[in-house]
Amino acid sequence: MHIGVMVMMPQTLKTVMSSYHDHDKNSRLSPLPPGRPASRQWRQIRASTWSVAIAALLMSTTAWLSLVFSDATTCCFYHLKDWEGSPRLFPWKKCIPHRFATVTPPPALQFGTMEDHLHNGSSIIEQEGLSLQHIVFGIAGSSQLWKRRKEYVRLWWRPNDMRGHVWLEEQVIKEHGDDSLPPIMISEDTSYFRYTNPIGHPSGLRISRIVRESFRLGLSDVRWFVLCDDDTIFNVDNLVDILSKYDSSEMVYIGSPSESHSANTYFSHSMAYGGGGIAISHPLAKALSETLDECIERYPKLYGSDDRLHACITELGIPLTWEHGFHQWDIKGDAHGLLSSHPITPFVSIHHVEAVNPFYPGLNSLDSLKLFTKAMRADPRSFLQRSICYDRTRHLTFSVSLGYAIQVLPNIVFPRELERSERTYSAWNGISHKNEFDFDAREPSKSICKKPILFFLKDTGREGKAKLTKKSSKSQLDNVGRELLALYTD
Repeated sequence: MHIGVMVMMPQTLKTVMSSYHDHDKNSRLSPLPPGRPASRQWRQIRASTWSVAIAALLMSTTAWLSLVFSDATTCCFYHLKDWEGSPRLFPWKKCIPHRFATVTPPPALQFGTMEDHLHNGSSIIEQEGLSLQHIVFGIAGSSQLWKRRKEYVRLWWRPNDMRGHVWLEEQVIKEHGDDSLPPIMISEDTSYFRYTNPIGHPSGLRISRIVRESFRLGLSDVRWFVLCDDDTIFNVDNLVDILSKYDSSEMVYIGSPSESHSANTYFSHSMAYGGGGIAISHPLAKALSETLDECIERYPKLYGSDDRLHACITELGIPLTWEHGFHQWDIKGDAHGLLSSHPITPFVSIHHVEAVNPFYPGLNSLDSLKLFTKAMRADPRSFLQRSICYDRTRHLTFSVSLGYAIQVLPNIVFPRELERSERTYSAWNGISHKNEFDFDAREPSKSICKKPILFFLKDTGREGKAKLTKKSSKSQLDNVGRELLALYTD
């Protein structure tokens, strides 16, 4: 009804105005006979013409405004798009895919009551402390890479104490020893979701839904869901300590951004990166299980899984809780600078362990990680924590990173300088400039007179109740380059 008025009224106005111009033109060409009656008649005709023109203009304007503010506007436009001949009449049709009409906007933020947080008849809030049994792990993997990467998972997984699954895109052949690994689950089909990122991979859709599929398994007495990749190493003892600080009956989203400034700028500085690990409380997982599929359909252009998960958690109004012990490790090369300057916080995880050099000299990557996790298990809470001490007589600085290495610097170096990571690595994109990293970093020493002498961990053992014992004699300290250090860890 409104459309007909909108289309016809401009034509009426055009006809009236045309009649006026033709009459005005003829009146100038054909002089009226002298006398007042003729002049009065001309004025009446002109006034009536203007009246009709103004009335037509008002009617067309009213019809247009009625159409614009009508509740049926959207419906009208959809009818116009399907109208015969519309490609010529509406040239923007090719710019607006019809499927966009099915995309729903984000819902209004709604927070449930405590009754919504009940699961299997019991409250999430428990009197007993948090343990590994309250955590369900969702490990994202690839069927093509699982044969190699399962050895990394084996280093930290405890089959008798932990719950979780490895999520693959297709089934793999079970081998001897796989009983000590998490059970394998096959992800649901995600081919019906749109994915339009030109440089990413649609597997990001599958991985982003692991939290939903894990929740829908209906496991009992779950407080946290922890997501990670199959090339991630976890310190699960410290993970329990970290999660114990938070109320699992609330919606909580825990993790850490990337070390790379470029990555954080591209994705988000307030996003938890999945490789370093993401901890999601039970109520938040419940909310995501209900909204995730509809949400990720709104973000077909996003790159991977963690940015989709971040987008959907943001729609729920939940910010990131940053824990510095989660490490995405978007680095390549020699990781010594990061391992030797770990922040004063419990070490929780590292990612991309295949992309860096072996941590300890003389070992391959897997054997190096075996020694690394052995030291981690020996004293998980003190692992990689650093002590700095000085020999004032010889002007030496000792920097001890427990379970990794000891650095002996041939001069006095203050803690403010040592807490800056020595840039022995490059970012994931190959850039090693200091501005590429979102933490304090310093240039490696170029002078041989300032380079530290490094003593790496060779093994761990036990000597009484001592946590750390250094064995050396005074004569050996006089020649630091030949000093032999043995670390014994209780």
